[in-house]
Amino acid sequence: MAAYPTPDELWAMTFAQANAWRDRFSTVPFEDKGGSHPSRYYQDTSVERTMEAIAAGIMRILLTLATGTGKTFIAFQIAWKLFHARWNLSGQPTRRPRILFLADRNILADQAYNAFSAFPEDAMVRIAPADIRKKGKVPKNGSLFFTIFQTFMSGPPKDGKPSPYFGEYPPDFFDFIVIDECHRGGANDESNWRAILEYFVPAVQLGLTATPKRKDNVDTYAYFGDPVYVYSLKDGINDGFLTPFKVKQIQTTLDYYVYTPDDTVVEGEVEAGKLYDEPDFNKIIEIKEREKKRVEILMGQINQNEKTLVFCANQAHALVVRDLINQIKTSPDPNYCQRVTANDGALGEQHLRDFQDNEKTIPTILTTSQKLSTGVDARNIRNIALMRPINTMIEFKQIIGRGTRLYDGKDYFTIYDFVKDHHHFSDPEWDGEPNDPEPRISPIPPISPTSPRDPGPEPLPRRQKAKVKLADGKERNIQHMMATSFWHPDGTPMSAQQFLELLFGKLPEFFKDEAELRVIWSAPDTRAKLLQGLAEKGFGKDQMTEMQKIIDAEKSDLFDVLAHVAYARPPLTREVRAANAKVYINTRFTAKQQVFLDFVLSHYVTVGVEELGQEKLTPLLRLKYHDSIADAVADLGKPKEIGDLFAGFQKYLYQPAACAQP
Repeated sequence: MAAYPTPDELWAMTFAQANAWRDRFSTVPFEDKGGSHPSRYYQDTSVERTMEAIAAGIMRILLTLATGTGKTFIAFQIAWKLFHARWNLSGQPTRRPRILFLADRNILADQAYNAFSAFPEDAMVRIAPADIRKKGKVPKNGSLFFTIFQTFMSGPPKDGKPSPYFGEYPPDFFDFIVIDECHRGGANDESNWRAILEYFVPAVQLGLTATPKRKDNVDTYAYFGDPVYVYSLKDGINDGFLTPFKVKQIQTTLDYYVYTPDDTVVEGEVEAGKLYDEPDFNKIIEIKEREKKRVEILMGQINQNEKTLVFCANQAHALVVRDLINQIKTSPDPNYCQRVTANDGALGEQHLRDFQDNEKTIPTILTTSQKLSTGVDARNIRNIALMRPINTMIEFKQIIGRGTRLYDGKDYFTIYDFVKDHHHFSDPEWDGEPNDPEPRISPIPPISPTSPRDPGPEPLPRRQKAKVKLADGKERNIQHMMATSFWHPDGTPMSAQQFLELLFGKLPEFFKDEAELRVIWSAPDTRAKLLQGLAEKGFGKDQMTEMQKIIDAEKSDLFDVLAHVAYARPPLTREVRAANAKVYINTRFTAKQQVFLDFVLSHYVTVGVEELGQEKLTPLLRLKYHDSIADAVADLGKPKEIGDLFAGFQKYLYQPAACAQP
């Protein structure tokens, strides 16, 4: 090669076949708000692949990207290019396109409307039933329209027949339609909403989904075809765009229930001898004491200042849990916990907006049933509590995705699983691909705006929910146990050591084995040097405290954290270490020395290993002997002897024999 090709020559080599729209799209830069909102590489690729498909005349396009990776941002950039390139179905840049953003929940449509705020205000239209009723017609003056399927499917009957609002638009009115979370709505063959997509068949339709092809969403892939780009959970993890999490699996002695006559049936009827299981609770039977115990466990485990989502069995259960949380909370704010469900309307939407605002701390906890399982962009969620069984893999992934979003200072999040939902991680469908769907024997024909589907048979009358009050004393006897596990966002398990290394990096090699760590840690001077060295390598007090919290070792010595991470040793509590050390102390020291060392150990158990630092000796002596150092010398000996006593006894806290619970 005599010379490097020029940019024009490279373009000609890459795009040998002329395409006017492709060239026009390429001249429209990404809108990054002056550099404050740069795109990620996979978002660039998603936009580029979509623009290539549009330029090539492809009518149905699918993008599959993991939850939390910015699908709305991608949709905005695509619309931005179409708008400024003046692309439309006529094939000539004579007018701006008319773009429709379709969602199945108001909050998702509102979220998208706000995300598109860089567009001129007069170009944006939020289609709402109240506005249509007020004006007597659907809005048509705009370039970007946002609505939900339910709004388009509603509308007053005409001549005794249904007349959905979408039929008031000509079929070719919209040039481009974005279907958000398309696996859950319009692309489903069994959905009434499919009629909207089939009515607007002239438009180019872009489906956005977070779910890879599965047996319960094959209709989506049959409708749109293979995605033009896929960005998976695993990709997001490897690239550092999604956070890992730990799972606390919680079981109580009232996870199941059989009625006994000493309990009181407050309302409804219970079935004698029936074993009530998790799917029954808060649907056909309610035991308030059971829910209270679960809430007490949750509130005792979380940092009550961290934003938390609680998924409940239904809207009524979400209300019960909200009230219980507000009764137990330490915060004085009456809005600390709020319910956000379909029935909470505009007030619920306001609570959600406040929750999503990272500058606001109230509400701190939201309870919900179905509404917040998908699409809600709240980046600073630190805890997710599961108090209802999740029946599909798609929904489970979406709920996990509420926590995987990145945020400053957020390295991981925690799932509190009361209902064994974590078993979904072991399901082969978590990562597997299903077989292609079998062809339908009787395909469902397209639907016109005036011919809705048969609503089906009338539902059976619902049985009244039974409400039971436990006999006196039973509530106090509810016990629970808990196990903690660690997971990548893609559902693959990892050890505590892997989890901590992912967050903080590998421990520096200041000790070659556990025995050397034990020797170093047993003396105040060498322990202080080790802690200083760790801090210089990024493992300071804050990081070590966070590591303690992650492995549920807040009541343990920092030695246990290091031994657990480096050698998988099970942590002991400081109380157990102190009790084991007393066995040695009682046979090696005088009675007065034992009294002082018991005093030191009590501070060690309460505060931590920092109470054993050499600089703490004088304050401890003053505290024990009421500022009389002379009394301390009389009891314990000369200052050097006291120093040797204080430093020398510490090795008994870390004897290998102390590694077994008594």
